[in-house]
Amino acid sequence: MAEYTVITDADAAVDAALTLAEGTGPVAVDVERASGFRYSQRAYLVQVFRRGAGVFLFDPPAVGDFTALQEAIGDEEWVLHAASQDLPSLRELGLDPHTIFDTELAARLLGHARVGLGAVVEDTLGITLAKAHSASDWSTRPLPQSWLEYAALDVEHLIDVRDVLVAELVEQAKTEFAAEEFRAVLDRVPKPAREEPWRRLSGLHTVRGRRALAVARSLWQAREEFAQAQDVSPGRLVPDRSLVAAILADPPSKAELARLKEFNGRASRSELDRWWAAIEAGRAATDLPTDRAVGGDTLPPPRAWVDRNPDADARLKAARPRVEEIAEALAMPTENLLTPETLRRVAWTPPADITAESIGASLAALGARPWQIAQTAQVIADAFVGSVQDDSEAPETAS
Repeated sequence: MAEYTVITDADAAVDAALTLAEGTGPVAVDVERASGFRYSQRAYLVQVFRRGAGVFLFDPPAVGDFTALQEAIGDEEWVLHAASQDLPSLRELGLDPHTIFDTELAARLLGHARVGLGAVVEDTLGITLAKAHSASDWSTRPLPQSWLEYAALDVEHLIDVRDVLVAELVEQAKTEFAAEEFRAVLDRVPKPAREEPWRRLSGLHTVRGRRALAVARSLWQAREEFAQAQDVSPGRLVPDRSLVAAILADPPSKAELARLKEFNGRASRSELDRWWAAIEAGRAATDLPTDRAVGGDTLPPPRAWVDRNPDADARLKAARPRVEEIAEALAMPTENLLTPETLRRVAWTPPADITAESIGASLAALGARPWQIAQTAQVIADAFVGSVQDDSEAPETAS
């Protein structure tokens, strides 16, 4: 059983911060949210462990101010698992590390077959962690004792895991790879909001016609506004399938909407006026959406390249297996060596003069790290040039 201290007020948070400041070495940090239950991605528990200090479980809504904790550990190395998921919630609290060690990302670079926290702890330390509460509603108060125990264990072993992975990175000569990846996670700029987020409605592909799409947009917006106001996950109010069923049914009246058996979400009946108003607003809209999303810089799916851009298709088909070979030699997933999207974009729009240097510049502009460029730029350039030569040397089809 893990030993831990639960922190539920500002004064106790200051005392805990002072204790953590007197600890030694890196600081293990984890966050529990209420994804799937709440609209926001705020942290409902922050777990912190440091050798010589112990485990502290901070209750963010009760603590409020995390200035003391940031001052105590902000300049230390923070050890997180899947840091990109936790950093936004931490930063919302004013908790922002200067340097990190991401145990999940390190495990990926090292070629571990399993990279979930429980799997990495088991693979490195031989300790099995129960994951019974990973999908629980962490906004619940008071938090059950078993949940707190689970949360404490999530950070109690993380520093030991980090030490094992550090040694593995040295052994595989990947220490610099990892350092660049960790810095990229810290420096990553959040993606801009989608121009038409309502198009992510599950099942929208079954909706036909611009007027029906306007209704879909209106219903989605109404649900989003209500969910945000209630701080409840939108799908827990009215599931996507219920919204789509209402759109496809095209009910002539509010009473018909109420009788629709598929329209049965938590708030479908209690907020019937809201949904009917949204349907009417969609039907009356004058700014009808297009049948498909427009704008953006999304590439066509690779299967369409042979017709849309045959030269790009040839480049991609030539380079992709070469990049996969490098990843295999480095014993890591191909997507960690170079994301498929990055390779596709360079293949679709290559530099005018294809050299290792120009390919490297294109990769850098797309966010590739120096170590990734050093491993792949020359190989990609050679593949691109070879694809052109192969195409030019192909026999002509007899007419």
